Amino acid sequence: MPELFIGGNWTAAVDGQVREIRCPADGTLVASVDEAGPEDVAAAIAAARDAFDRGPWPGTPAAERGALLLRVGDLLERDKDALARAESLDTGKRLVESEYDMADIAQCFRYFGSLVAAGGGDRIVDTGLPDVDSRVVHEPVGVCSLITPWNYPLLQTAWKVAPALGAGNTFVLKPSELTPHTAVLLMRLLAEAGLPDGAANLVLGAGGTVGAPLTEDPRVDLVSFTGGLVTGRRIMAAAAPTVKKVALELGGKNPNIVFADASFDAAVDYALTAVFLHSGQVCSAGARLLVQDELHDAFVAELVKQAEAIALGGPFDENARAGPLISAAHRDKIEAYVEAGLAEGAVLRCGGSRPDDPALADGFYYLPTVLDDCTPDMSVVRDESFGPVLTVETFRDEDEAVALANDTVYGLAGAVWTADPGRAHRVASRLRAGTVWINDFHPYVPQAEWGGMKQSGFGRELGPAGLAEYQEAKHVWRNLAPSPQRWFA
Repeated sequence: MPELFIGGNWTAAVDGQVREIRCPADGTLVASVDEAGPEDVAAAIAAARDAFDRGPWPGTPAAERGALLLRVGDLLERDKDALARAESLDTGKRLVESEYDMADIAQCFRYFGSLVAAGGGDRIVDTGLPDVDSRVVHEPVGVCSLITPWNYPLLQTAWKVAPALGAGNTFVLKPSELTPHTAVLLMRLLAEAGLPDGAANLVLGAGGTVGAPLTEDPRVDLVSFTGGLVTGRRIMAAAAPTVKKVALELGGKNPNIVFADASFDAAVDYALTAVFLHSGQVCSAGARLLVQDELHDAFVAELVKQAEAIALGGPFDENARAGPLISAAHRDKIEAYVEAGLAEGAVLRCGGSRPDDPALADGFYYLPTVLDDCTPDMSVVRDESFGPVLTVETFRDEDEAVALANDTVYGLAGAVWTADPGRAHRVASRLRAGTVWINDFHPYVPQAEWGGMKQSGFGRELGPAGLAEYQEAKHVWRNLAPSPQRWFA
């Protein structure tokens, strides 16, 4: 069956191009999918534009739009097993992680469905004039280009699709060319739920071929992108000539601050999860461990001991606790990153190489790695690795901890571990990050906004602000008793 979804129809690429999708865990062929070209992208944008300008979806009452999102949530729950398996085959992540993701994805659609159905976003403005009805209303932005990454394919897609549709927009979705299958399955569920033709469109392919026109075309009103900083800068530049609305989530170099009074066992356990979950391929990964100097030796020793015991394996290996990297090219990048850190003076405490297990030889595995004695000037501290690599720095006191944590161009997330509630909230308030956890790492809920500061991007996903990203505010002023003003009498 063709995998491009344009104007309510499944179609193959015009030029007949296809791409092989292989599982990163062992290199086996998952499937071959259609690879869109410029003509396909243009057709998808035209379909979305027509559906917005002349189709029923933008004018559908909010209660009906919300009800459709709730139906999608139910369909996602119904098909959760097939979706989780497809996600794990594309990404190589453990099946149990994909299963957690599916539950969160269904909840995302249900949250925005309930939020939209409840209405209440418009407001009456008190002008003080009895003969004036003044109100601010919220309308959809228009045609949205939604560009999503390979690490959490369907989750990141849900964060964009649910509020975009909830606000009444139409869209063209471009998932990563490496992980397309759950996006294909989602389009089928949207159609099953009753979404009008053309409101949702899907094109598959590489960024240069497919992503670029989605950011440049004047028929597109908004671009929402999650991915790397370099690509984010290109998208900003490409969108500038047509002054599109842009929302960017560009990753992070996230500090995990551990004070000496923290709960030792819990802090060690969460420090491992913070950086090694999904083999570090998480935008909010706690890849920078900042540990108080008096705690350093014991803490790092225990952390290294547990990191060395992490079993690697494929998505369906029940003994595995971490999976492969997404590709050979990405593993090469991680290897170069670690080599640079060692050349700069970091001390390798564990990992730093591919595993020697022959059973893993066909996958893109890299051992959980801890680099100690790191300093803020090192590239391994400053650059995002997006892999299973933890750098360790020490600090003396609260002020130094905050200074080190904020010494980065990124500002997506961070955490502070301490038994002192006053210190916890002081540090949290001083961290320049969009999300701060206290004595925890990684949780989120769809009710709370997600996004970054500084070069981690701008705009927010999730929460009421996540819906507002896909809306335009319009002030409507109605004079109830118009009469001549005689300015020029």
